[in-house]
Amino acid sequence: MRSVLSLLSLLTALLCVSCGYHVGPVKPKKLENVRRICVKNFRNNTLEPRMEAMLASAVIKQLQLDGTYQVTNEDRADAILYGTLQSISRLPSRAVRGNVLQSSEYRLTISANYRLVTTGTGTVLDQRNVTGTTNFFVTVGSSGSNLLTADSAQDERQAIPLAVEDMATRISSLISEGW
Repeated sequence: MRSVLSLLSLLTALLCVSCGYHVGPVKPKKLENVRRICVKNFRNNTLEPRMEAMLASAVIKQLQLDGTYQVTNEDRADAILYGTLQSISRLPSRAVRGNVLQSSEYRLTISANYRLVTTGTGTVLDQRNVTGTTNFFVTVGSSGSNLLTADSAQDERQAIPLAVEDMATRISSLISEGW
């Protein structure tokens, strides 16, 4: 019985190897020589303060969780990631019952673009536009159950890190897997 199981596992391993499967990170072909990446602070073209470091930190965290690339400083990096935050938008997604002009839920979308360039020649390896999204509810103000007293700006500020995390996950996936 044991020899049959070992023979079966050997055949499965040979089949996987012959079909091109392998264990470990699967980088895009254009990034096969990149092992270390430096992530610069994002430029901020919006009016929201302190977004530059938040975006860079979130991308670094996601790249470290993925493990395909080592995040390092500019001197040791094979490629540098530059990014620019383009816009932050809030669109209503659910109206208050009985008042279609007032919203109880919003969809927050942040848009940015990034550029991954080689350190030596400055050749652009990857360049894309990305978005990060999240939904948030408007919390009721301290005066009771009236949404008119709600502070949707505060709720939006609390939702921004969730949209940033979503964007960072997308950027990490695009760089690590190509899609």
